[in-house]
Amino acid sequence: MRQRHIKNLDELLKDYEDQLIARPEEMKGHWRDAFREPCFEKERGPLCDGDLASRPLYAEVGCGKGQFITRLSSLHPENLYLAVEGHESVGFYALKKTRAAERENVRFVLNYIHDARDFFERGEIDGLYLNFSDPWPKPRHEKRRLTSPRMLGEFASVIKPGGFIEFKTDNDELFAYSEEQFRAHPMMDVEFVTHDLHRDVPLDQLVTTEYEDKFSSQGKNIHFIRVRILETLENEEGSAL
Repeated sequence: MRQRHIKNLDELLKDYEDQLIARPEEMKGHWRDAFREPCFEKERGPLCDGDLASRPLYAEVGCGKGQFITRLSSLHPENLYLAVEGHESVGFYALKKTRAAERENVRFVLNYIHDARDFFERGEIDGLYLNFSDPWPKPRHEKRRLTSPRMLGEFASVIKPGGFIEFKTDNDELFAYSEEQFRAHPMMDVEFVTHDLHRDVPLDQLVTTEYEDKFSSQGKNIHFIRVRILETLENEEGSAL
């Protein structure tokens, strides 16, 4: 989808530097430190080491305009959330939403993740959300899908055993492909699948995205799968299997 140009975006993003992680590769193994200095209510002071170390850390890859991560972080202020969005012009709207809600427990990375292991240590995050990811429908673009075997292997290595991946999409073909990859992965156990999320799960138990609201209002069914990470292994070259 073509993104709308935002005039003076670089200057506008400077107002959100407290929420942005400019060099995410340098945070590898130390992501909870990114939440030490609050973005709002400066008089409150830094969070204590013990509090941060004990908090679960979750990531949403492809946060879009931020409705999901803003609502989720509001419902669970005890958790830490990392919102990743490769389109800066889209991520800007997500930043605005979290600022309006004064969500201290969210930080942003406005970059693409080509290899999760470049940003995270093994088992560093507790769970991952993939919401309405780009389907990359052409066969030659399969490797770009966030649910390709390569990407799932990388994600499995940075999520701790017992952690999860949740995947939502309106795209029938992408979901069929993704479910097959999840079920085939040796480090993943499928916990729950539905091809009509809004029928099978009460709406008051859901945290939705902008796309989800749009498509469901048009009568489109939403596919959903949750998998648990069983363990991680490495092959002789050191890549996650």
